[in-house]
Parts: sequence; structure tokens; C-alpha cells
Amino acid sequence: MFARTSHQNRQTAETQIDLTIDLDGDGTSTISTGIAFFDHMLTLFSRHGLFDLNIDAKGDLEVDSHHTVEDTGITLGEAMREALGDKRGIRRYGCCYLPMDETLARVVVDLSNRPHLEFRAPLNTPSAPNLPFTLVEEFCRALASNLRANIHVELLYGRDGHHIAEAIFKGLARALRDACERDPRVKGIPSTKEAL
Repeated sequence: MFARTSHQNRQTAETQIDLTIDLDGDGTSTISTGIAFFDHMLTLFSRHGLFDLNIDAKGDLEVDSHHTVEDTGITLGEAMREALGDKRGIRRYGCCYLPMDETLARVVVDLSNRPHLEFRAPLNTPSAPNLPFTLVEEFCRALASNLRANIHVELLYGRDGHHIAEAIFKGLARALRDACERDPRVKGIPSTKEAL
């Protein structure tokens, strides 16, 4: 059985990102983006997805966090897509309801090769202290587009910005973990089209 790993190196005028992932890991990670709260979210993503993940990202943080967060999502999506290969034998779908104290988020994933993000949250959803809530959506959009996945994220309720972001990142990890998992009962590619 082939190793489902990828190494990506993305260099732009705004960011330099070096990333490796093993989809069949144990959740070990080394994360450095220069944004402490984002590092925390990516560490949670690795741990709860059981993805071994190493990220070294340097971005134009003197401007703001947007480019670093978005480009990390782009690079992670590209890496996961490469690691999945032709998706033979995977479950394809994943769903997670993730509670975090007063917060509940739902994340649903289809590794369909049809990129789409549906991100639903109330207007004026609070941000975490060090990461605007809008960047949580931007990360999810970049990931969905470059993984070529259909991802639905819905904040069902919540009040604390830290808990809200954490519930979304953990829910995304668990839904992707389920979708990426190999299922011995799946023969070939999980689509009647015989291609994903």
C-alpha cells in the first residue's frame, strides 16, 4: 500500500511556505506561521485529523495575516490532494458535529473533485483575539479550492471567538479524517463515474 504523503513548497512575493503531510500519521506536528493562534489551530487540525503535519510559513505579517493564512490553506489543499492520489479505496465523505463549550459547529466534506465552500455563520460572529473570523473562512475556502473538495461549514451557535474558531478547525479535521480514511470494503474509486 502506497504512502499517502506530500511535500509542497510555495514561494510568492508575499509568502514562503514549506509543508509536508502524511495522511496516515498519528497527529504529530511542527507548525510555525508567525501567527500564534493560527499555529494553535493547525496543531489541533493535525492532532484531531491524525495527520502528521509540518509547516514552516513566512509571510508579510507587517501588512496583516491574510496572505499567510490563505496561502497556508492553498498549500495544505495541494498537499492533501497529491497525497490522496486517485482516491482509490477511500470513504470520500466525512461529517462532524464538534462541540466546544457553548459552541457547536458542523462540518461536512465530500472529496468530490468539485471544489465548493459553503460557509455559514451569523453576521458579527466574534473573532478570536489574534485572528479575524473572516480569515477562518478564507482558510477554508483556500483549502476547499485546492483540495478540490466540497466543504460545508456551519456555526450552529456560539459566543466566544476562540471556541468558535477551534470548533471549526477541529470539526474540519475530524470530517477530513473520515473522508480520507481507507475502507477495506471500498473497491476501487468511490464513484459510479469511476473517477474523482
